Amino acid sequence: MAVGRKGSRRIVVDGTAYRWRLRRRPTYFQALSWTPCTFAVEHADAPGATLVVTTNQPHPSNWFGREAKPVQPSGVARAIQLALREGWIPTTPGVPFHLDQSAGFTQSP
Repeated sequence: MAVGRKGSRRIVVDGTAYRWRLRRRPTYFQALSWTPCTFAVEHADAPGATLVVTTNQPHPSNWFGREAKPVQPSGVARAIQLALREGWIPTTPGVPFHLDQSAGFTQSP
């Protein structure tokens, strides 16, 4: 699973460049606010294992207009730092590394 260059944003964390991307359109379950918003991160120069971060917010484009905080670069940087501490090695190929930060998410009925 790679992060496409189109629509991705560059971020530098502790001197290392990464690219991150939030899906423009939500998945069906995200649109219904049944599952939280996710975003993906990979190393900018030597992509390996992708980091997939599950937030505790609904997707900003959910169909019910649930209030959602935008995913900001500061939050992405914190997620990258946490994932690195938990063992994510961004330059080594492998399965996606999942970081679940969805505690406190309430789904729509």
